[in-house]
Amino acid sequence: MKTKKIFLLAAALSVQLSFAQFAKVIDKDGYVNIRENADANSLVVGKINSDDIVYIFESDPAHKNWANVSNGYVHNSRLKYIESYQTILPTLRDANKAIFKSGNIKVSIVSGKFNFKENEKDFTSTLSGDYYKNQQVWGIDGTIPKTHYLSITAQIGDKTIQIPEKEIENLFNINNKSTTCHYDRINDILYISILNSEGAGAYAGLFIIEKGEYKNRILEIPF
Repeated sequence: MKTKKIFLLAAALSVQLSFAQFAKVIDKDGYVNIRENADANSLVVGKINSDDIVYIFESDPAHKNWANVSNGYVHNSRLKYIESYQTILPTLRDANKAIFKSGNIKVSIVSGKFNFKENEKDFTSTLSGDYYKNQQVWGIDGTIPKTHYLSITAQIGDKTIQIPEKEIENLFNINNKSTTCHYDRINDILYISILNSEGAGAYAGLFIIEKGEYKNRILEIPF
């Protein structure tokens, strides 16, 4: 019975992850309202500025025009899904490396085994969670991390952009095969989407490179 429950939980998480994705808010008024429920007449519980990135969770199929964000609902007409931008196709994706290339854009991701014994001293646990080098840990859910990122590099034209080590050092249990890259050519923005670990340790992330400069990352537990 316990095995069956674990299987059902894993299956449920898999379905949720297949629906979850990032989107960009685009609204001529400069912001979009967050509604308490998937209804235009529902109470406004917050606002999100235009150009901000939100994470979309699985929504009720009965309300397909509404996106389920972390604290309410946003109308889909105010969103531009990251996956709708130009896709940078993978030329290699395996356990240790992922390469994406299209035209003058190339993204290289290198991952490898994590030596926990050597780095154990940098882990701490508090009531609020686990930390590595004073940053929240992602992807382990109380277990020992198996893999980590070694580098994430993007080349756009003659510019090479390295994602700072500080932005990737606390991300564990890498799944390069779930990584995707998309490019907003009009605004010169490269998006690198990740979905790592599994089960209760799963997490999604988005690295943003704008006009040849690294901008920021967004991390989310996708369920």
